[in-house]
Amino acid sequence: MKELTIHTEAARQVVDITDQVSQQLETEDGVVHIFAKHTTVAISVADLDPGTDQDYLNALFDMVPDIDFNHPHDPAHTPSHILSAMIKPELTVPVVAGRLQLGTWQRIVLLEFDGPRERHVVLSFL
Repeated sequence: MKELTIHTEAARQVVDITDQVSQQLETEDGVVHIFAKHTTVAISVADLDPGTDQDYLNALFDMVPDIDFNHPHDPAHTPSHILSAMIKPELTVPVVAGRLQLGTWQRIVLLEFDGPRERHVVLSFL
């Protein structure tokens, strides 16, 4: 198991972590499980053509209703918790011959919903 530290720079941001994950691969064949240790981020696969990062964030936050949330700590970041739960803070990717088996346009991304912050992502290898 290994852990990455990701420093986000904005309140809402899509961070490409593909290269950091690739550099940590331990197995020739198997899977890598990527897990963020936070409740206001998600891990996913995305196409990162210019501008699509902002398109993802705009579309995702538009899906969360504008209601009075009951979160006792800080109701303003309840949408961040909801999006993290919906998208999930984890992803599993096959590895063959020591390489991630991603499609041509696929990148592994951390979706920051409540930054900027230091984020911790755990990699497990099977």
